[in-house]
Amino acid sequence: MSTAANQPKSGFKFFTLAVIVLAIVLGHLIFYFVLGNGKNFVDGDNSKMPLPGNLLGTAFKGGFLVPFLMASALTMIMISIERIITITRANGKGNTDAFVRQIKNFLDKGDITAAIAACDKQRGSVANVVRCGLERYQAMEKESGMDRDQKVLAIQKELEEATTLELPMLEKNLVVLATLASAATLLGLLGTVMGMLRSFASLGEGGGAGDSAALAVGISEALVNTALGIGTSFFAIILYNVFTTIIDGVTHRIDEAGFSIAQTFASKHPK
Repeated sequence: MSTAANQPKSGFKFFTLAVIVLAIVLGHLIFYFVLGNGKNFVDGDNSKMPLPGNLLGTAFKGGFLVPFLMASALTMIMISIERIITITRANGKGNTDAFVRQIKNFLDKGDITAAIAACDKQRGSVANVVRCGLERYQAMEKESGMDRDQKVLAIQKELEEATTLELPMLEKNLVVLATLASAATLLGLLGTVMGMLRSFASLGEGGGAGDSAALAVGISEALVNTALGIGTSFFAIILYNVFTTIIDGVTHRIDEAGFSIAQTFASKHPK
């Protein structure tokens, strides 16, 4: 049976939660100890204005939402790395398209044992599903209490069940990227609004002239939050689409190989 069956769902949930907590902690550490370092500010005081042209100090003035936006970006990076590793392993060894063609050739020759051996060598998600189908193929050849249509249906059912076990492993944590694509933008816009409110408040307190320092801090807060929110959302959307496209390709190859197995059995075992 598929190796995905041995993957506990709670393990994925724990990993996702751990990544989010770690990202929040790192975001705050970077915010206070890197961006808020006194070297980035006038007189070494992060309560004052950042040094001219110092981007780290300017980012620090983005306010308390900045570490959460940084946590969103860090979560996106860590989840993406995890997905890359998982999908790379799921692709197995060698070219998947070549593997599917090889399986078709073995099926045409009726060499199911060699096809199973090829699956053991490839060791990817497609191979896991195909191997389950081939094992059921061999079992149905020995089955005498079922007609051909029932045997084909049994093979198809086995392929579907194996696919159901494999695909969730590939799709895990993609919902996090999809959520970040929307949430980061909204969080950034919230920071933008808060920064603009601070700017208008400084203008109001100064009778229209305003405190230039307070005005600058408000504008910095607005722009920093906007940049972090939109930037995180941009990359999250791209990565989500890349991963889903790869998974769609894997699904297509599974369907192609599964169809070949069922059709081969039907053609070689007439009623």
